[in-house]
Amino acid sequence: MSTAVLADLLPAATAPRARVRDAALIVGGAALTGVAAQLSVPVPGSPVPVTGQTFAALLVGASLGPARALTSMLLYMLAGMAGMPWFAEGQSGAAMPSFGYVIGMTLAAAAVGELARRGGDRTVLRTVGTMAVGTAITYAVGVPYLAAATGMSAAEAVDAGLVPFLLGDALKAALAMGALPAAWRLAGRRG
Repeated sequence: MSTAVLADLLPAATAPRARVRDAALIVGGAALTGVAAQLSVPVPGSPVPVTGQTFAALLVGASLGPARALTSMLLYMLAGMAGMPWFAEGQSGAAMPSFGYVIGMTLAAAAVGELARRGGDRTVLRTVGTMAVGTAITYAVGVPYLAAATGMSAAEAVDAGLVPFLLGDALKAALAMGALPAAWRLAGRRG
């Protein structure tokens, strides 16, 4: 079983340098997710837009590993709750109906990080499974939260908060299928 993720390939000769590297990666992952959230397209009939946010969160998970990814996404979530306008469409706070997806992405990043630590991002097939798990976790939290926040039925929440996003999620998974194994090949390691 592999124990390395892509971030572990970045050199850090001493423990203090490793802490600085990890802090930079954590802040960078949160910032990447915030920037990707601004790539937003409204979905007619849904309070949830299509964004690059989920893709970024899953890449953060795969690249940073479980602990750094969770910390990065918690930073993203807490800063957004505190008023940083970097949730989808420049929103902030926890009152929006799509906030459950932010919680789901936070959990998903940690799970994807753990799967990547076990080699789940080394090949195309493994990456598909890893991204599917992360996406499922995001929806498992986001869709029920959407229903509770809006008063939608479970079926309405699925129609508004899951179905319109499946094609985009397939595209994001395809991008990850190419990017992550390619990054390992460039690094000269497959695990």
